[in-house]
Formats: sequence, structure tokens, C-alpha cells
Amino acid sequence: MRTWQVERRKRTRHLIELGGLVVKAGIVDLTNDDRATIYGAMLWIAAKLQSHEGEHARDLWTAKGRQAFLQPCSVQTANGGKVMSSRSVPGGSARSSAVD
Repeated sequence: MRTWQVERRKRTRHLIELGGLVVKAGIVDLTNDDRATIYGAMLWIAAKLQSHEGEHARDLWTAKGRQAFLQPCSVQTANGGKVMSSRSVPGGSARSSAVD
């Protein structure tokens, strides 16, 4: 496999994992899958991180995210089913998958 193919697959996997976090957080359902709302929220997050409160916000969000990764969760799927998953802190001993 060529180098560019390997890199493309790594990038694709990374993007899928990030999208999985959006789903796990419940953002897709809470916004009725409205891409403009989701993107607007992400722009607001980026602006917050660039502000004078950015470091404090990052610390709070990191702590909350790490705590959530350690908790088992029940995710409601779009078709009404439930998926049980356990989370771990990314970079820790067990790797978290974006969508279990």
C-alpha cells in the first residue's frame, strides 16, 4: 500500500472517531442532526478556547471528558435502540473507540 493511502486511511479513521464523539455526546440527537447548529456550537467552542477564558474552559472540559470516558454509558441510537459501551481515557491503557 502506498504511503498516501496509509495516511488517507489514518486521517479517515481520525475523522470517524471525532464524529463518533459528537454522537456519543448526544449532540446529533439534541440538534436534530442540524449541521448548521452543530457547526455553530463548534465555532463557539473554538472562540471560547481562543479567549482569555480559554485555558480555564479547556481544563474544565478536559476533566469532564476524562470523567465521562471512565463511566459506562448507555447511548440511544437514532433508530431507538440502545448501545452499552464502556469508555476509557484516550491515551490510557485501553483505547476508546469513537462508536462502540
